[in-house]
Amino acid sequence: MGNIEKYKRIFMQTFEIDENKLSGLQYQDINEWDSVGHMTLIAALEDTFDIMMDTDDIIDLSSFEKGKEILEKNYDIEF
Repeated sequence: MGNIEKYKRIFMQTFEIDENKLSGLQYQDINEWDSVGHMTLIAALEDTFDIMMDTDDIIDLSSFEKGKEILEKNYDIEF
């Protein structure tokens, strides 16, 4: 499984949503992406990609697209 598939799967499992809802998804767009859901998402990303995210990156991860950008830029994960 490639990185993009892993990334999508994390969002879909964490927030219990379908893939068609990922594009444009932003923090608090859905009830599941609240502060607790956000930390669950971060933990899943860290576990899956074997990284430890910086506090600034955790705060900046405000959308599905922004998360990809952060992981690519700061953690050398290619999508």
